[in-house]
Amino acid sequence: MKKMKIAYVGFGKSTNRYHIPYLQTRDNFEIVRIVTPTLMKNPEAQLALEATGTLFSTDIQDIIQDKTIDLVVVVTPAKSHFALAKQLLQAGKNVLLDKPAVEKLTEMQELVALAQDANLFFMPFQNRRFDSDFLTVKKMIETGYLGRVIDIQVHMDHFRPDDTTVTGSNFDGAFYGHGVHLVDQMVSLFGSPEKVQYDIRSTRQPLSTLDDHFAVDLFYPDHLKASVHATESALVPYPKWLIQGTKGTFIKQDVDQQENDLKAGIMPGTAGFGEDSPQAYGHLTYLNQNGDRIEKYIPSEMGDYGRIYDAAYETVINGAEKLITDAQMLRVIEILEGGFENG
Repeated sequence: MKKMKIAYVGFGKSTNRYHIPYLQTRDNFEIVRIVTPTLMKNPEAQLALEATGTLFSTDIQDIIQDKTIDLVVVVTPAKSHFALAKQLLQAGKNVLLDKPAVEKLTEMQELVALAQDANLFFMPFQNRRFDSDFLTVKKMIETGYLGRVIDIQVHMDHFRPDDTTVTGSNFDGAFYGHGVHLVDQMVSLFGSPEKVQYDIRSTRQPLSTLDDHFAVDLFYPDHLKASVHATESALVPYPKWLIQGTKGTFIKQDVDQQENDLKAGIMPGTAGFGEDSPQAYGHLTYLNQNGDRIEKYIPSEMGDYGRIYDAAYETVINGAEKLITDAQMLRVIEILEGGFENG
C-alpha cells in the first residue's frame, strides 16, 4: 500500500489532539514535515515525531518546495486559513483545511476554483461527520424505524459563564465555531435547505460583539425542519439529538466520547477508546408493522475522526470522489455567512 506523505502547517493543540493521534494508528500515512511559528513549543511531541523522521521548520516554503508531499493539512487559527490555503493551492499542493475553513462565501469560491482549475484536492476537515452520535443518527434514519423525518434537532451545549465583555468578529463566535459542525452534518444528511431562519445572540454579556448562542432552522421539502443549536449558558444541556418522524422518535442525550477521551489523554488504538457506555445509548420509540409501540436502546456506532484521512487518501491516491463535495462546502459557508448578512 502506498504511503501518503503528509505535511502540517501548525503544531498546536488541535494538530496534536484531533489529527496526528489518528494517523499514528494507520500504516498508510507518513508525516514528513511540520511548519510551526515556534519550534520546541511542545518539545515532547516534536522530539517524538523527529525520532520517526519528521522534519520541523518555521518556513512554509519548506513544504512548498518539497515535491514528495501528497497532502498539506492546515491547522492554524481560522483567520489565517484563506491566505494559507490560497498560497498552497497556487503552489500546486493538495490541501485539507481545518474548520471553519473560511469566513466568506467568496473566499471559498476562490479556493474551490483554484483547486478545480489545477486538478487539486481541496476539502475542509469536517471530522464530526464521524462522531459516533452522528453516525448512529444517520443509521437510525436509513433503517426507516422513524418513517419520514419531520423534525430533527441537534445541540452543542456548554456551561461557560464569563463575566468579561468579549469582542471580536463574527468569525470568532459560536455560530462559526460550533455551527460549522452542525450545519455540515445537516447538509450531509439532507442536502441544501430551501430556506434558513436565524436566531444568533450574545447572551452572557449584553455588550459582547461575539455570539454565544444560536438556534438556526433549516427548511427542506416534505415539511422537514432541521434545527441546529448551541449555547454557552446551559448548566443542564438539552439532549444532543431529538428526532421526530412519522413512525417514531429517537433521543440521544450524550455527545461522542472521542473528544472526552482525547482530552483525558486516552488515544486512538487504546481499548475502549471512544466507546459509549450502555447508559449513553440513544433511545428509540417506534411503531412496528403491527402498530405495536416498541422501545429500545440503540448501541452507538463507533466514531473515528481518522476516517477523514481515509477519505482523503482514497481521493488523492486512488482517485475516488471526495467525501465532501464542492457544493456542500460552498453551501455550508453560505449558511454561516448568511447569519450575519444583516448585522
